[in-house]
Amino acid sequence: MQIILVSSRLTSARTITITGLHVVLALVALALLVVATSTLFSWVTLRHGLELRLPFVESLVSSVRAEEHAKSEGLLRENLKAITSRLGQLQAQMLQLDFLGARLGQKVGIQPQDVKPGTDAGKGGPLVPVPVSLSPLQMQMELDRLASQIEVRGDYLGLIDAELLGRKLKKDLLPTTLPVVGGTWNSSSYGVRVDPITHRAAMHEGVDFVGDTGTTIVAAAAGVVVSAEWHAQYGNLIEIDHGKGLTTRYAHASRMFVVAGSFVRRGQKIAEIGSTGRSTGPHLHFEVRQDGVALNPTRFLETADLNILQARR
Repeated sequence: MQIILVSSRLTSARTITITGLHVVLALVALALLVVATSTLFSWVTLRHGLELRLPFVESLVSSVRAEEHAKSEGLLRENLKAITSRLGQLQAQMLQLDFLGARLGQKVGIQPQDVKPGTDAGKGGPLVPVPVSLSPLQMQMELDRLASQIEVRGDYLGLIDAELLGRKLKKDLLPTTLPVVGGTWNSSSYGVRVDPITHRAAMHEGVDFVGDTGTTIVAAAAGVVVSAEWHAQYGNLIEIDHGKGLTTRYAHASRMFVVAGSFVRRGQKIAEIGSTGRSTGPHLHFEVRQDGVALNPTRFLETADLNILQARR
């Protein structure tokens, strides 16, 4: 579109060309002017209206504030209701933990009163359900109380766990597992006997299990291999340290499958029966020693779990 300007002041007519872009820019500028004017008018009106305490302005502002306050209170109530419900669930779970802890505590001889709380003490009483609605202050108090209870329960269950772990470790380290697997029998017990080679009375410091060459020998308990080497009297000898001065020996083996420094599990295969060293035939000579002093292995093997050994054949 073209606009021609004609004036007596102009020496010649002027032509102005208006494109579509010019029209769009003009409309945008007009819209911005209208918005800015409306915003300025509203701000001036509200500001001066509040200063002058105009009824209609105060009513409008109060209405907006009341609506926003109602929305905030609604959201707060919903959040408090959800948290209250969760508190009830946590309290129910706490009761289950109390029951479990009491049952486990009876087994290991640890009572809840053995655990001393940190800052809170002497709490108890009947269970009272949490009200449907709690104030923020009441909610904080409930959360603090629950946190304290969880801390005490955690310490109590931690003591039980430590006691059970200690008992398990102690049990695992006692040589109560039969050191041979199937097809063997006790041919010579612990104590004074007639020596099979000299035919004179001599102290036998272990138990002999007769078996075919190649019969599996297993660790009587978990421990660390102290030595696995040749000995003039014992032949191929394995010695395992089970801690606190308790050791076991496995003598006359035909083959050994562990080396010094190895950690072995209870029932793990460590060797095979043979007739090496001072021996008259294939058998396992098994010893238990405390601080180097020989003990009667039968005292430990009376509690051997034969079912576990049979399952590992």
